[in-house]
Amino acid sequence: MKEKLTVAVLFGGQSSEHEVSCMSVVNVVSAMDKEKYNILLIGITKDGRWLLVDSTDKIKDNTWRDSQVQAILSPDASDHGILCLDEEDVQNIHVDVIFPVLHGMYGEDGTVQGLFELARIPYVGCGVLASAVSMDKVYTKLIVDTLGIRQAKYVVIRHTELGDMDACVKKVEAVLDYPVFVKPSKAGSSRGVTKASDAAALAEGLREAVRHDCKILVEETIVGREIECAVLGGYDPVASDVGEVLSADTDLYSYEAKYFNQESKTDLHPVFPEGVLDELRDDAVRIFKAVDGYGLSRVDFFLEKDTNEVIFNEINTMPGFTGISMYPMLWEDKGVDKSRLIDALISQAFERYGA
Repeated sequence: MKEKLTVAVLFGGQSSEHEVSCMSVVNVVSAMDKEKYNILLIGITKDGRWLLVDSTDKIKDNTWRDSQVQAILSPDASDHGILCLDEEDVQNIHVDVIFPVLHGMYGEDGTVQGLFELARIPYVGCGVLASAVSMDKVYTKLIVDTLGIRQAKYVVIRHTELGDMDACVKKVEAVLDYPVFVKPSKAGSSRGVTKASDAAALAEGLREAVRHDCKILVEETIVGREIECAVLGGYDPVASDVGEVLSADTDLYSYEAKYFNQESKTDLHPVFPEGVLDELRDDAVRIFKAVDGYGLSRVDFFLEKDTNEVIFNEINTMPGFTGISMYPMLWEDKGVDKSRLIDALISQAFERYGA
């Protein structure tokens, strides 16, 4: 019998998407084939403590943070594992591969991926570069600008400019018409995102966004359908079909609307004009390759009202795996259930290292 692989599954994290990660990881672990994998659950608290967690039950009842065992991923490549520390002992547990079910800052932005690289442990998902530039919406836009794919017009505001709020407002108004969307450049799940219809709301939105990141993206409003496409693969990625988001919040697909409003729906078989589906899928793969993506990403678009023009919105390198997340649903609709999807992602982690 083939020896089981030890998979360190990381969740939680120091980002504003901590709770989303905790929801995602329960679904990931439940779908993992226990005949193939020994699962080492490691929870990261909001203040950055790494803890060994002995079951998903403790994630469900929110008691996992009470663990008394530290779980430290050693950057020493000769360790190739997790150092588990309690009051009496230190144990080095060998790890074959890491699955970082982490969303947002310090999980999806290249920082923890750099630690994996130092430790020389294969890991699921995008590498340092792709994670960093995809997490940062401004730099994603700079890359996509080179592809000739349309995206919303935008203005960048840095935290150092906010001392003169009037100048910031004028900078935006010189380029964009109201209403505009105000977004932290490096936050996900719509955390810190607001819609502004006048100067006062814009100023308030800038103050909210800077709570999440020092760089702020202000975008024109695109009126249209919200479309998501799942990309999977290593150096020869493929795209799923696409899904449409039917948000309960007509102004903004907010964090609350995404995860807690039962009126928000997804349509896995939206109807488009001829050629649009192929364009969406092709653009998703082109963008994934342009940012040096690997493993998985969800690429989000708008289909503009009246024109039916495809407009790129953003790319997520570790999309959600919650019960309502689009990424796994799109692959399940293609006949790839969560268990097979996880197997593929873990296999790709080894393929990147030629293993």
